[in-house]
Amino acid sequence: QVQLEESGGGLVQAGGSLRLSCAASGRSFSPYAMAWYRQAPGKMREFVAGIVRAANSTRLADSVKGRFTIARVDAENTAYLHMNNLKLEDTAIYYCRISLNPQDDDAYWGQGTQVTVSS
Repeated sequence: QVQLEESGGGLVQAGGSLRLSCAASGRSFSPYAMAWYRQAPGKMREFVAGIVRAANSTRLADSVKGRFTIARVDAENTAYLHMNNLKLEDTAIYYCRISLNPQDDDAYWGQGTQVTVSS
């Protein structure tokens, strides 16, 4: 069984920064892809950032480009989301998702961590 532990959420003023962490455990594995999604009240869950192991390539949603970065430490099975210049519209529950293979048919979600940006 795979467990994901997210941390780093909280309350921050607009323009501030936060770093979210997602640590995967429970099996001997190295996730193929690790990603962050978010869901604001009344909205659909949306993709924020992702990183693929093999190519170490990253992808960011247009709304966070230039402000957020994603990184992973494979030895720790941990992904980080560095969020800078936070805006009010970044307020949401942030979820970590890992996929164990390129087919994306073996994936797991974390429980979510709240990020609240105040004015």
